[in-house]
Amino acid sequence: MKPAVHQRDARRDLSGVDDVSHEVLEAIRARGTHRNMRTLDGAQGPRMQVDGREVLVFAGSNYLDLAHHEEVVEAAARAARDLGCAAGGSRLITGNLRIHEELEGELADFFGCEAALAFNTGYMANVGVIPALVGEGDILVSDALNHASIIDGARLSRAEVRVFPHGDCDALEEILASATQSARRVLLVVDGLYSMDGDFAPLAAMVELAKRHGAMLLLDDAHGTGTLGAGGRGSAEHCGVLDEVEVHLGTLGKSLGSFGAFVAGSAALRELLVNVARSFIFSCALSPPQVAASRAALALVEREPWRRWRLQTNAARLRARLDAAGFDTGASKSHIVPLVLGDNARTMAACEALLERGFYAQGIRHPSVPEGSARLRITPMATHGEDEIDALVDALIEVVAEH
Repeated sequence: MKPAVHQRDARRDLSGVDDVSHEVLEAIRARGTHRNMRTLDGAQGPRMQVDGREVLVFAGSNYLDLAHHEEVVEAAARAARDLGCAAGGSRLITGNLRIHEELEGELADFFGCEAALAFNTGYMANVGVIPALVGEGDILVSDALNHASIIDGARLSRAEVRVFPHGDCDALEEILASATQSARRVLLVVDGLYSMDGDFAPLAAMVELAKRHGAMLLLDDAHGTGTLGAGGRGSAEHCGVLDEVEVHLGTLGKSLGSFGAFVAGSAALRELLVNVARSFIFSCALSPPQVAASRAALALVEREPWRRWRLQTNAARLRARLDAAGFDTGASKSHIVPLVLGDNARTMAACEALLERGFYAQGIRHPSVPEGSARLRITPMATHGEDEIDALVDALIEVVAEH
């Protein structure tokens, strides 16, 4: 055991960390953007306990209500019993289990691609695939509202980044025309469905522009996979360009009710990522229960189309009632419905008042959204009833009037 004086010295050495923490946190509080985590209890579903209060949940990404589906849970439990709770290493050492390969084969078949590769999170997928495709001397073209993981993947790639206004295809064409004249490679990266606004990228036009100018296209469809398109294949299927997207990126932890992410595309792309994607190479593999749950959920997406139909019907009802009440739902055309209030303090007060009435829709502020556009981000589920949607809107009318 070390002498007590050394322990005291060690604690004193940490004072610098505390000083930095207090300084930064004080600035965050002064901006009105300090965050706290809520504690949720109970099985994932339309009703849960939030900070000890039973509420209807309109804040999550378990869109199809598969996270606690009996087939998904049983698949995970069976895999835990048969294979254990960890893969035991990275995929390139001892962690490449047959169940991983089977999931990836099923994902490739689902999207009509040659191959797929699982990652531990969507964030890790983007910071792995983007630097694998572009680097110094290349240009990455990015929508202004792209997800933070795309922004960070672009930074790690060291490619030159050119940003175009959200969804502006005229500006995009101008950038692509210039970029392809000077760069070694050009990669266009867009979200399919924007997580804070609920609107779609104009994918048909973007695919055509990428082809015309010789750019690669990476589609991050984290919120569209399973929820959109006739077969649940996401925003590319919804927009009629499923077969024309070179790189599909999606998550397993949202509509598929499990955990992890994937990239689907050509066999050559998969081989490239296995060899150079650092977030894949230097991570332990997804655990067998997570993989088995994802496979069961993917089968349910194909077998139970009513879930995505009901999800979109619920979202349409919610938007129609909010619009009729005079609320601003922005450009939403999906199951992500923002109620834009603008002011940070007003938004968070409305969030808390709504929670007291038994509804959980999280307030979202800068930097997650542009300053001055704070909103309640409302996400119905496939298994919410019409009466629950209506009750939420009635509560919102009261809360917003008060705040």
